[in-house]
Amino acid sequence: MLLPRFEKIKTFIFDVDGVLTDSTLLLMDDGSLVRRMNVKDGYAIRVAINAGYQIIIITGGNSLSVKKRLNDLGVSDIFLQTEDKQTLVQELLDKGRIVAEQTLYMGDDIIDLGAMSLIALPTAPMDAVTDVKSVALYVSPFSGGQGCVRDVIEKVLKIQGVWPQMNTVSGKGISGLNE
Repeated sequence: MLLPRFEKIKTFIFDVDGVLTDSTLLLMDDGSLVRRMNVKDGYAIRVAINAGYQIIIITGGNSLSVKKRLNDLGVSDIFLQTEDKQTLVQELLDKGRIVAEQTLYMGDDIIDLGAMSLIALPTAPMDAVTDVKSVALYVSPFSGGQGCVRDVIEKVLKIQGVWPQMNTVSGKGISGLNE
């Protein structure tokens, strides 16, 4: 049963391409690569950070625009150009920066498998590669860049009773979280 694993989560680790983005890269004439991120995922990241959860980003890419977007959402633990994600996650565990039983990792491709094996709740977007989906304990019904990050964050925060609820009297939500 997955419910006990969701109840313990305090840290979320996300890949970028294929998780926070839809895996599409637009190739610009100047050589830059343009990615697309989902605003609903951004909202959920901000809600989680404001509620005291740790968000860690680990990516093989090196996009300053991705880093800026995530920094603007409040994410400070961003590891770019990481080819060996398993070693990095093991270092975070060894240094006590994360606790395996309290960590959810969402990845979509082979490079994520080693890191996923180290934590309690490996997850994947619906369109992850087959090998990743076969080890994921939870596969989101949403694809990468299409709300899979929002899905797992909202699920954890709702189970733990900290997802923001609309005030039915005033119709006002949580302030400062508009995306």
